[in-house]
Amino acid sequence: MTTLPTVLVTGASSGIGAVYAERFAQRGHPLVLVARDQSRLDALAAGLRQAHGVSVDVLPADLTQPADLAAVEARLREDARIGVLINNAGMAQSGGFLQLSAADIDQLITLNTTAVARLAAAVAPRLAQAGNGAIVNIGSVVGLAPEFGMTLYGATKAFVLFLSQGLNVELSPKGVYVQAVLPAATRTEIWQRAGVDINTLPEVMAVGELVDAALIGYDRRELVTIPPLHVAQRWDALDGARQGLLSDIRQAHAADRYRAQA
Repeated sequence: MTTLPTVLVTGASSGIGAVYAERFAQRGHPLVLVARDQSRLDALAAGLRQAHGVSVDVLPADLTQPADLAAVEARLREDARIGVLINNAGMAQSGGFLQLSAADIDQLITLNTTAVARLAAAVAPRLAQAGNGAIVNIGSVVGLAPEFGMTLYGATKAFVLFLSQGLNVELSPKGVYVQAVLPAATRTEIWQRAGVDINTLPEVMAVGELVDAALIGYDRRELVTIPPLHVAQRWDALDGARQGLLSDIRQAHAADRYRAQA
């Protein structure tokens, strides 16, 4: 009987992370749950053990704190049973860019980009050596839309998309699957923490629907999964235009429009 890999989920105490944990438990995967709130993690773990008969470890950590982040990195490096990383932990932007303090900027970038990259870096060498495994990074459609006015948050999510695409180039030849999931507005606590009344938003997706769609993309081995995108060809066109742009870049000389006219 094949042993299923353990799945480590960050931001697992609520929202998208908690639903990912529940769905992978349904599939029979052992879990490692990471979040700041140990009491909520313990309650979730107990429920998953009882409902699905899987092993669930709890690893309380605040990924903006160096010692906590290092502890999760160590678990990913050293625990050979972990074959899937769900890089879900993140926070939203509270207020416009002009309202952000230096501490606000540091915290958001640390959680949404630094922790994502370091956890991926901690597990990737082992997965590549094994020739299998998966890294799932939760981004956002905001990373495609500076017009939305969530400047710093969107920049961190653009980073997550680029990181995932780059990791795919490096890791897919070694047998490691990388997926970027780009939700739009989803009914989670991230809005309340950012001081936004979710009931004022015109359209919000249920968390279960978001994760179930993302897992269909996961099973299909999509690189980029955008559950709220109803015309898939839009993404194909965007990516094709990007590749066309790259084909027109000539590094040796500036384009004619940037040359001084005689």
